[in-house]
Amino acid sequence: MRILFDSKKTEYKTPFGCLVPGQNCHMAIRIPTSVKTTAVTLVVTAENGAPFLQIPLVFGYEKDCYDLWQADFSFCQPGLYFYYFTITGHTGTFRLFKYGDDTNMEDGQMWQVSCIPADFTTPHWARGGVIYQVFPDRFFKSGNPDLQGKLTPYICHENWNEEVSWQPNEQGEILNNDFYGGNFQGITEKMDYVASLGTTILYLNPIGKSFSSHRYDTADYKTPDPMLGTEADFSRMCQAAHDRGIRVVLDGVYSHTGANSLYFNKYGAFGNLGAYQDPNSPYRSWYNFQEYPNRYSSWWGFDTLPTVKKLDPGFVEYIITGQDSVVAHWLRLGADGFRLDVADELPGEFLRLLKQRIREIKPDALLIGEVWEDASNKISYNTRCRYFVDGVLDSVMNYPFRTAILSFLWGRDDGAGLKNTVMTILENYPKQVIACNMNLMGSHDTPRILTALADEYDGPREVLAFRALSPENRTLGENRLFLASVLQYTLPGNPSLYYADEAGMEGGKDPFNRRTYPWGKEQTTLLAHYRALGALRKTHPELAEADTEFLVAQDGRLAFSRKWGCAGLTIYVNRSEEDWMLPEGAVLLSNNLSGKCLKNMGFCIMEG
Repeated sequence: MRILFDSKKTEYKTPFGCLVPGQNCHMAIRIPTSVKTTAVTLVVTAENGAPFLQIPLVFGYEKDCYDLWQADFSFCQPGLYFYYFTITGHTGTFRLFKYGDDTNMEDGQMWQVSCIPADFTTPHWARGGVIYQVFPDRFFKSGNPDLQGKLTPYICHENWNEEVSWQPNEQGEILNNDFYGGNFQGITEKMDYVASLGTTILYLNPIGKSFSSHRYDTADYKTPDPMLGTEADFSRMCQAAHDRGIRVVLDGVYSHTGANSLYFNKYGAFGNLGAYQDPNSPYRSWYNFQEYPNRYSSWWGFDTLPTVKKLDPGFVEYIITGQDSVVAHWLRLGADGFRLDVADELPGEFLRLLKQRIREIKPDALLIGEVWEDASNKISYNTRCRYFVDGVLDSVMNYPFRTAILSFLWGRDDGAGLKNTVMTILENYPKQVIACNMNLMGSHDTPRILTALADEYDGPREVLAFRALSPENRTLGENRLFLASVLQYTLPGNPSLYYADEAGMEGGKDPFNRRTYPWGKEQTTLLAHYRALGALRKTHPELAEADTEFLVAQDGRLAFSRKWGCAGLTIYVNRSEEDWMLPEGAVLLSNNLSGKCLKNMGFCIMEG
């Protein structure tokens, strides 16, 4: 007989998930009577491992050969805490830890509980929506691009359907300097299409003037890239989105700038005030030079991306606190929030100031962080990130869900792993963050989801450029994509759709995941499916904050409910090769249901 404790079940811990200061938490543990327990202590540590609380549990009652011990406690301040139990019985005292979904003596991990600020709120408009991510150069081109002031060298494709440039130059460098001319006006003209997918948030990759097509090498934070258009074009695009109930979120790239930029100006394209040229430059203090000017800190060793000192007073004023700071500039032009590139490389104080500033300008501005792991307990550069316990991020990119869904659909997990991932995130994240979470399956940093579901080849560009799915793998990928998208759109959080995934776009890793949208060549069945899922989100806004309970998670089958009050939906996904008999109920969406029999690679969304 094992000692019973499961922090995800309210019979052992109430309430489920995060706490706020002063909120009562009830903890209970069941110990076999044969242990002859005389004392149980809940030992709580701070995030750095230092002792914080020791709470004695009291005996409650004996039932079914188990003794129940319990206690109530609360935290006085926000923080990330970890805990374990010490138990004294007839053989002595031992510690009890978490071991997978079970408990274990003297070996395992501590459980986690977060206490978040009582006033931590996230924008209501950002809860339970649909995000559509656009890589601006590759979505839609309207008119001829303005090349005046464009940084050189660059390649401008004449044919929208040409392959992306992937070959290195004569020096062996990958410049990412080929452009197709997608622009603000193009996005504006396609806004009805974006809205037809149920979109409530339009997220754009960087739009500032830059050298590359990805524009993460910022040359000028406040000037839109001339190929994209003017500030007026940007504002018109935002207004077109707002007219359709869509908010606009921009990419905030504040860990580094481009070497070819107004601020660093390594190649002299911006006059003579850059930090590289002039030791008295107003931007000199932003950068860390080991040997001026040729040795300097750069992002992941790329000398084209010099990193900045994020808390340098001049940089903080320019990006955040100044009257016409970067964030103020774009919010006033029509943006509604920011997605922070490599958020784990931004200091907590920088994030706090940024959140405070954008909320001063727009009280309902949204702040999303790029985090690839569990954001509630991530350690970055030997420092624990306090995204939630400090109330600074409203949402994060939910890569753990993506990883779990891929693992399930590839057959590496029978369903139990996906369930555990989902419930762990629900336990560790604040409810208001979960409702805004960015649940992605594809992005500019991952292979196209259709390809990822059917072909995991990760070889050199020379091969990827000519690699495409076979007809058999294409069919397999599409069948899996139906299931992946249903999970993405019905699990807690906001589904985030990377442009052209709904059209059946293929492509391996960068740059082949950044091809142009195939207008007029969409896979219409997939497109109709995504529109149906978007409509489902519109008609069931309660999915934003509905409770989640897994009913089945084994043998390649998943069933979970999303409940709000007396209403709800139940989602069934059958990856197994065996038929699955489902109960009676009103079917909202399904793809492979015969009567009550759900077939292989089938899904079903039912009311109730």
